[in-house]
Amino acid sequence: MPDLVWDHVKNFFDPNLMGALPDVRVEDASVQDWQAVFDLVQTQGWKWEYRVGDRVVPLPPATDVLARLADDELPILQVWPTPGVLVNFWPYSAVEIDFDIDLRELQGQQRLDMLCRFFAAIGRRLGKPVLMTPEGSHQHPVLGFDVEADHVVLLADPRLTG
Repeated sequence: MPDLVWDHVKNFFDPNLMGALPDVRVEDASVQDWQAVFDLVQTQGWKWEYRVGDRVVPLPPATDVLARLADDELPILQVWPTPGVLVNFWPYSAVEIDFDIDLRELQGQQRLDMLCRFFAAIGRRLGKPVLMTPEGSHQHPVLGFDVEADHVVLLADPRLTG
């Protein structure tokens, strides 16, 4: 049985209500958590690229990624957990793992199930919640991986988004 049912949560996947690129994060993170995500990405069979500007380069250790100077270009780890779905990891800081997803790529039950598996893989590896919020609205998570429940749960009422 899926973690969530598309017909119940589809408002959370409406780009007009949520913004096209909702924010996803893991709070209270560390350099070790970032490294665990890097390791997970490299071992899951997902397609991925690490970019600095226009260049695709080998993925360095998290300590190197997070030790860049303030005026250095921000790298991006792009991950395709399934063809047609891109997740962008933004290593702004060691204390929070930030990434975004494009809701236009996440329509229907099959894509929702894939997203739940992706969130669960990260949450289980780190032992921490994975929270999705509307674009630019960090204080209002709508759904996320709950460590205690060991699956993705609703954190807001999807009927109230419209």
